[in-house]
Amino acid sequence: MTVPHAAMSNAERDERTIDLLTEAMDGDQVDRETAEAEAVALNMPLVHYLAGMYRRRGIADEDLHQVACVGLMKAIRGFTPGRSTGFAAYAIPTIRGELRRHFRDAGWTIRPPRRIQELQPRIRRAEADLVQQLQRSPTVNELAAALDVEIDDVLEAASVGSCFAPRSLDAPVSFENADVRIDLATDGREFAHLETWLLLEPAMTILSERDRRILHLRFVDDLSQSQIGELIGLSQMQVSRILGRILDQMRGAILGQAA
Repeated sequence: MTVPHAAMSNAERDERTIDLLTEAMDGDQVDRETAEAEAVALNMPLVHYLAGMYRRRGIADEDLHQVACVGLMKAIRGFTPGRSTGFAAYAIPTIRGELRRHFRDAGWTIRPPRRIQELQPRIRRAEADLVQQLQRSPTVNELAAALDVEIDDVLEAASVGSCFAPRSLDAPVSFENADVRIDLATDGREFAHLETWLLLEPAMTILSERDRRILHLRFVDDLSQSQIGELIGLSQMQVSRILGRILDQMRGAILGQAA
């Protein structure tokens, strides 16, 4: 019996999407169009969620939704079934990239240098490719190396989001009601991780203290699974299983916000 889309778990949705895209590759034009149409319907919660992240920045909600749908269609047609990464991991940066491109073309309030505008789509393409290769979000260093550009250029391209809808210098930006002038004095590297943090922070709250520590050791301190195991008294295999569970939990929490 076919499971209704609304009743599917995130893992089931991802698995079904990959099955559909495999069918699309192997079938004729009618089969491909049918499979792609179902894949679009299946992943509309992701479209709603990502479009919602860019609301209230000077562009109509309907336009954001339409642009996110275009990004989803690009992800569906650009994804290669059989690679180790899941569809959602590929689709998220692709849809975000389409939304950013729309802001670049239609939403600039303060226009950054042309070289930075031209670098942004290259960063989005490289990010999507590296996500599939690395099975995680790339670091700034990895993006700069892939693009053969300076790290400072990648950081500058990542920092121009406020050009879409600039805030007042007196607008509160934190729980302590600090103002944006404090942000202007901080290290620019923080901007490179801002959107990733906004996406991951709600998912981090569901993790136990031990899980957060393991995640930090692996992806911040860049320790191997064996090194992590030695530190916390587990085998490499146990660490591998825990990391898999943590990433599944976080992905479920992120996509669950879109449902």
